[in-house]
Amino acid sequence: MNATDVTGARTPEAADVITGARERIDALDDRIIGLIQERAAVSAVIQDARISSGGRRVNLSREMEVLGRYREALGKPGTALAMTMLELCRGRI
Repeated sequence: MNATDVTGARTPEAADVITGARERIDALDDRIIGLIQERAAVSAVIQDARISSGGRRVNLSREMEVLGRYREALGKPGTALAMTMLELCRGRI
């Protein structure tokens, strides 16, 4: 199987561009995954501190701030992305 078959490109030049761009996307995805894992660890510290002080695990007003930031920066899909990220970092509520 050649590069044009794998990429869906019709020319070798386009296949080269796509292959390079996909490598960059894979590297970005690795960084994003790492950042989400780091965010989840920080979120766990916050949750532990809140619970040990007698508070609730989740602060809904803070979550609304986060949702607003993502919505403002990325539009409606940003809200869905933020919801998924929050669930990954704090679990289901």
